[in-house]
Parts: sequence; C-alpha cells; structure tokens
Amino acid sequence: MHTIAPIDGRPPPSASDRLATVSSDEITLRVLLKPDLSLRQALDTTDLRVRAACGGLGTCGACLIQTVSGDFNPPTLAERQKLLPEDLASGMRLACQLRAQSDCSLYLEHPAPHSVWKSLDPNQLYLAAGNPTICEHVYGVAVDLGTTHIRLSVWNRQSGRRIGTRYSINPQVAHGADILTRLDAERLDDQDCHRIGQQARDAIMAGIRDILSRDIGEITPVLAELGKVLIVGNTAMLTLISGNSGDSLYQPENWQSPIACIPADDEAWRQVWRTPHAEIDIAQPLAGFIGSDLLADLLTTGITEQAQPMLLADFGTNTEIAVWDGIKLWASSVPGGPAFEGVGMRNGLAAEAGAICSVSIGTEAIHLHTLGDAPARGYCASGFIDAVALLLDQKHLKPSGRFAAPQTAQGFLLQAGVSKSAIFASDIDIFQRAKASTAAAMAQLLAFSGLTVKDLSRVWVCGSFGQHLNLNNAFRVGLLPPVAVERVSLIANASLAGCEQLLLNPAAQTLLNTITQRARVINLGGLLEYENRFIDNLRLQPMGIGELE
Repeated sequence: MHTIAPIDGRPPPSASDRLATVSSDEITLRVLLKPDLSLRQALDTTDLRVRAACGGLGTCGACLIQTVSGDFNPPTLAERQKLLPEDLASGMRLACQLRAQSDCSLYLEHPAPHSVWKSLDPNQLYLAAGNPTICEHVYGVAVDLGTTHIRLSVWNRQSGRRIGTRYSINPQVAHGADILTRLDAERLDDQDCHRIGQQARDAIMAGIRDILSRDIGEITPVLAELGKVLIVGNTAMLTLISGNSGDSLYQPENWQSPIACIPADDEAWRQVWRTPHAEIDIAQPLAGFIGSDLLADLLTTGITEQAQPMLLADFGTNTEIAVWDGIKLWASSVPGGPAFEGVGMRNGLAAEAGAICSVSIGTEAIHLHTLGDAPARGYCASGFIDAVALLLDQKHLKPSGRFAAPQTAQGFLLQAGVSKSAIFASDIDIFQRAKASTAAAMAQLLAFSGLTVKDLSRVWVCGSFGQHLNLNNAFRVGLLPPVAVERVSLIANASLAGCEQLLLNPAAQTLLNTITQRARVINLGGLLEYENRFIDNLRLQPMGIGELE
C-alpha cells in the first residue's frame, strides 16, 4: 500500500483531515476525510460506495457501515431513528451521518454495485443563489462534455441547491483518444455519426440517473420536472453530440470563426431521455477549435473583469489558452494530443483509480502516489510530469529528451518491481511535443498582446490534471511560464463551474457576451514565429526567460 504524504508544490493535508481505512470483502482503500464531508461523501469519490437513496439525509438508512476503530461524532437524530440502540452500541452507523474525529478503520459489508460514475469535490464549483421566479420544472443539469471525461451536476434551480455531481470517462474514447481521430470515425457514414453522438447523450443521462437514484431516491418524477440541460465543451464534442457533421472543422477558414452547434432533433432527444419539459441548450463555442469550455473557464475565474493581465490554460487533448491584457482577450488552441489526459503512452492512464498522480523521493526510495491509493496501473499527466522532472534531476534523462544510458525493451523502471512505472523513449517524445506546442502558444499570445511574463498578475491552470500538478516540476520541464508559485491558481473543474453559473445566474449570459466581444482568436497554424517557438520549447528545461521577458 502506497504512502500518503505531503508533496512539495502542493498544499499538505490540513491538520483537521483524518485518514480512514475502509474495507469490504473485496477491496481495502484509504480515504482522506475532510471535516466538512461525511464518510459517505468521501467514499462517493472512490470505487467503494455505500448504498444510498436519500441524498445524505439519513432517511433511507441504506448506508450502513461498521466502525472498527477511531473516534467519531455522536449518533445523530436520524441515526437514532433508523438504528436500534444495540446496533449503535456495536458500532453500526450511517455513513451519511458519520464524521471522523481521528484516524479510523471501518468495514462495509454491503457496498453499492460498482458504478463508473464518481462524485466531484464541490469546493471549487459554483455557489448559487436560489431563483424563486422558477415555479415549475425546477430541476436543471450542467454538463462539461470533454474529450476524455464527462462532468455534470444536477440542481434545484429554485432553491439553488446542488443535488449531486458526477464524472466518468466519455465512452466516445473507444473511437479515438484525440479529437481528430474521433472526427475521422464520425465521417465514416451517417450511422456512425449518429452512434457516436448518441453515446455521449446516453452517458450524460446515465450520470443524471446515478445522481437521482442516490441523492434523491427517485428518478422518473424528477426527470419529468427537469427544466433545462446546459452543455459546454470543446467544439468537436459539441458538434458530435448535436448530431452535426464535423466536416466544417477540417476547413482552416473555420478555425477562427464561430461554429454553430445546435441539435436539430430536440424533441427526439427529450423523448429518449424521458424529459418532456427540458430545454436542451448547448453553449456555443468561440471558434472552430476553441470551445465553450474555455468560455466557461473564463466565467469561473473572472479574469476578463480584472484590470491586471492574466493567462489561462485549459490542458487536455485540445489545449486552449487565453491571455487577457486588461482590454482584449487573445485566445488560441493547440493539439496537446492525449498526453495531457494520460493516454496514448505505453503506461499512460486517465485520472482514475491506480493512476500515478505524483512522484516524490524520500531519503532512500522513490514513492509513487496513486489515486485512490490503489496499486499503480500507469501514469496520469501530473504523475508523468513529476517522473520526468525527477529523471532530469537525477541525470537519467537529458534536456534533449534522450535517456543518458541505453534502455531495455522494458523501459526505465522508476520503481523496482512496479512494471507500470516504466517510462519509454516514445513516451518522452509524445510529452515533449505536447508541452512544446503549449509553451510556444503561451509565448506567442504574450507576444501578440505586447506582454511579458513579468506583467502577468496570475496564471490559471484548468483541467483535471491541474488538481494534482506539482508546480515546481511543471516549471522544471518547461510546461508553464516561470512565475512565482503564489501567482498560479489550479482549478480542476473550472468548465463545469462556469457551466453551472450559466445555468443558474441570469447575469452570466451578459458576462459571456462581453467575453466573446473582447476575444480575438488566433490561428497559430503556419505561423513561422510559432513554429520557431515550438522548436525552441522541445527541450525539457524551463521556458526561455529571454524570449518571454
């Protein structure tokens, strides 16, 4: 079992956090418990979920769990109403009512059936006020449709209460990990186009139903009262889910122009979903390869409402970058490929259980830290960046990206005996190209805006791998411009938070319109300056200070 420890460049666990070891007959895992979250909420982010049907109110009594050791809050009124005194005396509790006051151990005899859907940390999401003017069809859904992941949340729009959040893999990855491969699959014939779009629609409804079954306890009546579904995403994913052809995205003249992503089959969509009153709204992208997910990021961070210059990057298979100079927004996108989603490499993995999300070195050994504290299954992007930085520091890897010594067919094992810790020369090459395209785009947009790195008051890093990113290592390999750590903000679910704001805040659309009016889209393709910057940034070293100043 891997050690959970503070990692340099990341905030350490709070003194009030507790570590819970939770076992079932099939799995044992360790979960970091935040004081404001119940055990049920903490487990909902893992592969070991309790049974539930009441949204954590304690009224269903389904989330029974046995405490083995540790100190906990006293039994609540809901627990005293649902459990017999002898059950409470033996350590039986309701996970939705349980909060640890020390490190602890627990046993879950009857876990919920396995689900591909996990809950998100709500701390970086939108804080909404209620809207009493909504008197019917009060429920709403916000969706961030990514190339690799789908994230969504269900709301009571009248009360401003978030009912639940979920995320899972976008099933369209079976048709290609990157955008162009997926668009190529869509172009085969009309039937393939429909099937790929329908996969995303089905997945969204599966996530909604997972929330309703566990957090409300009923599905059909709530779907009948669903009033709005709002979807943000990159342009390609929005095109596919709309049922439209992606052919226009292959035309360079459309890369800097708005692309209409409007479903022509709203009524059929509602019938399949059994949501007769739902308005299905797709937030329109800014341009051919700059989606409404970037616009949602900008809403969440509020950078265009500031006087100071800022830079924002949303890392993914299509990395979108924006520079705000105080008056104008300069935006572009570059093909990060699947490298920033942890796939496409020999031992690459999306951000899921078993992914090596960070690497640290102790006095005697290298430590691999995995999501869910599960056995290592491969690297997600943040863990791979840590590994590359460590190899550079230990002189196993040259700044050129070549290994200092010839490697075997098994690759370079970062930790002996852990085959999934192996790194191959081809992995380094994939990562170099992705980080060079991103770093060069940042430098190019700064040049267009007349800014230098020193002018930036803040750098925003969005995307799922930002949650675990070690900033010092990101600087070390040249992924981010060299700024003070305190000037960098990591926000993993910015796109979903912005989508929630559009769903719930009547003023958000006006803010969004202002952003699009101030945006200038830059197509970097074929630009000689950018190509030269790309070559300069292929080396694994901090971004050139001379170029950026």
